[in-house]
Amino acid sequence: MNKQPIPRVEPGSVAEEQIAEHLAAHPEFFDRHPGVLARLRVPHQRGSAAVSLVERQVLVLREKHAALEQKLHELIENGRTNDAISDRVHRMSRRLLRARDLPALVTALETSLREDFGASRWVILLTDPAFYAIAAHPGRQVRVVPRGSPELKMFETFFESARPRSGQIRDTQREYLFGAEGGGQVGSTVLIPLGERASLGLLAIASHDTERYLPTMSTDFLVRIGELVTEAFTARNA
Repeated sequence: MNKQPIPRVEPGSVAEEQIAEHLAAHPEFFDRHPGVLARLRVPHQRGSAAVSLVERQVLVLREKHAALEQKLHELIENGRTNDAISDRVHRMSRRLLRARDLPALVTALETSLREDFGASRWVILLTDPAFYAIAAHPGRQVRVVPRGSPELKMFETFFESARPRSGQIRDTQREYLFGAEGGGQVGSTVLIPLGERASLGLLAIASHDTERYLPTMSTDFLVRIGELVTEAFTARNA
């Protein structure tokens, strides 16, 4: 008896989709038709040579395994990074708690920012006039600039968002925060709001390294730092 020729199935056609659905729904198909499985040859992904279906399946599984291993490696590395950051924030918390007065508080913050977070420069702008006594402390790290002051106009979008920002800042912002001379040595910067909706001001941290504070960095721990600094300065101003 003559066999009828099998019609060609066009890629992407309804018939092709039906065949794929049928094979997926009946995995025992090749158990019933082992000869078909033996004759199947599929193109190798990395060349023109054909390989058996089993070999192709093994290749796919290996690639999936490699992708899963890479993903697991990334998760482990992210976990280690987060643990390290948590340790640094914890050390900052302890230093700030041990500070008995304003000079000790500024020194503790300076140590944490430089040793644990790679800061080469930092400054706090307090926008609440209630902090004038704190601003009297010698040094330029802590300043009081009441909200509404013309010089704060350049930070308007930051105060509106009240979210940490990292990466590059405008030249005018950089020079205002760190001075014309020091601003030229700033490679990357972090701006952290202080208080609810940045109601108390901001903490600016700068590094010589342009890759230290990138726009893609996680801001969760920056929020925690902002909360710690806010509580510390508020307590010393009570």
